[in-house]
Amino acid sequence: MLIKLILKIFPRPFLIRLSYWVRPFLALWYSGHTYTDPIDGKSFRKFLPYGYENQRENVLSPSTLSLERHRLLWLWLKNETRFFSEPLKMLHFAPEQAFYKRFRKMENLTYTTTDLNSPLADVHADICNLPFDNESFDLIFCNHVLEHIPNHHKAIKELFRILKKGGFAVLQVPQDLSLEKTFEDNSITDPKERAKIFGQYDHVRVYGKDYFDFLSSFGFRVEAIDYTQQLTDAEIKKYALAKGEILPVVYKD
Repeated sequence: MLIKLILKIFPRPFLIRLSYWVRPFLALWYSGHTYTDPIDGKSFRKFLPYGYENQRENVLSPSTLSLERHRLLWLWLKNETRFFSEPLKMLHFAPEQAFYKRFRKMENLTYTTTDLNSPLADVHADICNLPFDNESFDLIFCNHVLEHIPNHHKAIKELFRILKKGGFAVLQVPQDLSLEKTFEDNSITDPKERAKIFGQYDHVRVYGKDYFDFLSSFGFRVEAIDYTQQLTDAEIKKYALAKGEILPVVYKD
């Protein structure tokens, strides 16, 4: 309940700054051997709960502050790609703390971050009107951003424009695979009602199964990767992953 209250009261930029002071104490308090964060290899007796409305238990790593989706993406990048060795020019939207310092230190990456407000952003910019040349980046991470963007059509066009041919992007969103079509309703304006329906007060839609077709309509080749199928049940439990979670990876051929 405390984490839920903190998420609701304090703005995200403040929470990002605060987290740098809190993490060492959390990691010490929760130290153990039951669960492991694959991003830093540290183990804990349990992870913290997380969520703005419906809190999920055992999902927030005390050391990196990674969630299930961050840990799943890390494992896929490590085991299935050359992300950690190939020279890449990378753009990272709304950079997650679980990744930010690690990516910044990687010598194979020319790493740029962008966001409207984040204190971790190198370039403060609107995703619908980006200050980058055509085909500027080999790799783009834009995770849990598009659900905040009213004109996501324009945002996807911009992502396609700045991605190099032969490059790829990871475009994670909150997705309800029980929905055939993405749901949005601009008439819902009450923050509490929006949080109840969309998961957060500042989300404008819930993506359904049609998200992959939506991405492909802009010219991307889309892979909907269920990487948990490549892992054992023991690994899924050890890393506290969400079984069946999809990684939306798009390519510009």
